[in-house]
Amino acid sequence: MKKFRILFILALLFSFSGVYSQTLDPNISFDKDVHDFGTFKEEGGKVTYNFEFTNTGGKPLIISQVRASCGCTAPDWSKEPILPGKRGFVSATYDPRNRPGPFNKTLTVISNATTPNKVLQIKGDVTPKPKTIEDEYRYSMGSIRLQSNHLSFAQIRKGQTNTQIMEIINVSDKPVKIAFNRVPGHIAIKSVPETLKPDEKGRIEASYNSALKDDWGFVIDRVDVLLNNEFQGNNRLTISATIEEDFSSWTPEQLQNAPSISFDNSTFDFKQIKQGEKIEHIFTITNNGKSDLIIRNVKASCGCTAVSPSDEIIKSGMSATLKVVFNSAGRIGKQNKTITIISNDPKKSRTILWVKGEVVQA
Repeated sequence: MKKFRILFILALLFSFSGVYSQTLDPNISFDKDVHDFGTFKEEGGKVTYNFEFTNTGGKPLIISQVRASCGCTAPDWSKEPILPGKRGFVSATYDPRNRPGPFNKTLTVISNATTPNKVLQIKGDVTPKPKTIEDEYRYSMGSIRLQSNHLSFAQIRKGQTNTQIMEIINVSDKPVKIAFNRVPGHIAIKSVPETLKPDEKGRIEASYNSALKDDWGFVIDRVDVLLNNEFQGNNRLTISATIEEDFSSWTPEQLQNAPSISFDNSTFDFKQIKQGEKIEHIFTITNNGKSDLIIRNVKASCGCTAVSPSDEIIKSGMSATLKVVFNSAGRIGKQNKTITIISNDPKKSRTILWVKGEVVQA
């Protein structure tokens, strides 16, 4: 019986010691760890909620960091140590601008508490603000507004004709006649209607005939926009397309006998040069296929890089060179330039080579 009492007392002491050691450590206890903002309007601006907590431990509590799961959520918190029994806060501010719809974000609270990482959650539903004329027609061009100043035809197979439409509106109090100047032959463009009444909406219709464009790959044209037969400032539309060869109709025999392009390497690293220096490199292009390899186009991503192939037609089993000259004048720091080669290889019609290195002050 005496032995049993001794064991019971020792167990109580051990249990008390464990509880005592736990209460000595800081402990963070939030009133709640999830907050629902409910439904609110985007135009109402930012919303904030303070998550309040108590240090239920026995030592000062220190929050070292609060990490938000999204840049749309800005956290703040009690920066000073929170003594035992005292209260602090972690706040979350959510910015609804350009973020309509439901959201669910988290904040991770990092502290010296017994549980060092604590996750808080905010959620809600943002009602989108009513769209203004400026929202729908973002680009201003004199007395009219357009959805954009860029018409993109994306990818077009050589020989195809594609059409794009863009909405416009007359925001002035007078009629505006819309016409176009310096239009290249492969583009047809018009305004429908040609004359817009005050506050009237219309559209720009453009068609792109890739068969009439003597180029390959990514190409850009610029068209002047005339308002009441006048050209003002930079009233221009940028029209772009990526012209690719159509291999979809090739027979298995044609594919088997097709050209095949390869390079001795895909990257030229000039390491480090002084500003103002020019550096040259020769890439070797080889045709491993069974028919003539045609180099349709070679384009550098920067005017600082000059490229010139030795041949545009490479026979089966033969090679050609591609000379690259990088001019570092006006450049400084890390450089990453690309060279795009368009060919008639059906498996690799578009190849990218790299020229990179570092330019330092002379």
